Amino acid sequence: MVKVAIFGYGTVGSGVFEVINKNNETIQKKLGDELQVKYVLDLRDFENDPVQDVLVHDVEIILNDPEVAIICETMGGVKPAYEFTKRALESGKSVCTSNKELVEKHGAELIKVAKAHNCSYLFEASVGGGIPIIRPLITSLAQEEVESITGILNGTTNYILTKMELDGADFEAVLKRAQEKGYAEANPEADVCGYDAGRKIAILTSLAYGKNVDFADIYTEGITAITKADFAYAKQMDSTIKLFAKSVNKNGKYYAMVAPFVVNSENPLSSVKNVFNAVLVKGNMVADTMYYGKGAGKLATASAVVADVIDCAKHLGKHVNIVWEDEKLEISTIDSASRRFFVRVASTDKTAIEQNFGKVEFLESVSADECGFVTEEMTESEYKAKAAKAGNVINMIRMD
Repeated sequence: MVKVAIFGYGTVGSGVFEVINKNNETIQKKLGDELQVKYVLDLRDFENDPVQDVLVHDVEIILNDPEVAIICETMGGVKPAYEFTKRALESGKSVCTSNKELVEKHGAELIKVAKAHNCSYLFEASVGGGIPIIRPLITSLAQEEVESITGILNGTTNYILTKMELDGADFEAVLKRAQEKGYAEANPEADVCGYDAGRKIAILTSLAYGKNVDFADIYTEGITAITKADFAYAKQMDSTIKLFAKSVNKNGKYYAMVAPFVVNSENPLSSVKNVFNAVLVKGNMVADTMYYGKGAGKLATASAVVADVIDCAKHLGKHVNIVWEDEKLEISTIDSASRRFFVRVASTDKTAIEQNFGKVEFLESVSADECGFVTEEMTESEYKAKAAKAGNVINMIRMD
């Protein structure tokens, strides 16, 4: 019997408890051994909940119990999760987590600690929730030179953009609806400003290229400036608008960013709607592979945590290797990245627009006092200079 502890009995932690207990027979058949939750750590009590029988309030009970082989860290945040995780690994206990913030900040270090103590630090649930993406990236695609990763990595923003497109609604109205449904937090900043997706693409980029990527080095732009007028223009281009988290390896330079993009209907990511997430990984040999599913949610995320638990249970006393070195991966500024731009300006003078932006493709205006158009390909820095000179840009969205 493999004995497990859970740190935190919130949404994901309670889901892990449920998955292990409800699917115990299935897990036992596939593992060849039984998983048992010996402890759940939480400051609260949960009367009339089966967890009360295994609930403890002191982390030392778990860390000092040699029977506990694997810990599920579902607390979230960095403090005290970092301290608890590091101490668990140092005592030879493998740790499986859904904590993207901790993984992004300390992933390389904690993998190194795990390796030194013959245990594992696994974090499948930290990026795609229920979508298997980390394991395919480090195993199934281990033979590939990853050329690019493009992901819809935040269900809240994808839900908001989907409803804005389908219902013709404004951002604020849809955000309020998302909060009422529980898809968005009371303070939605981490989602709508792109920070959540930024941490996730930092993790994926670190794993794809084996060196540490700092979220602070990633250009991040959210969806708060997107309007229903932008969707009206996108429809003319047989396109939609998605918040993409991207990383690219081009000619030995690495770029990473989070920003809204105009996405043509031929792109498979254009059809990913509502709270679903998807990741498109391009390898130099296999070309495009896509991973799709629920990127969040209690049981979907918990299922991914338990998948890691099973992996650790199959390798007790051994280290499941993940290549993620402390050395920093140099992320180039996006200034030299080249692409086309969809632009709206508060002007109807097409001659002046072309004199400034060059040859453009004009779209049918959705308002009498503006023009919408798509530029030719140019670098980000060239676009910035032209936009500054124009001085009347209402909005800009990059073309994928």
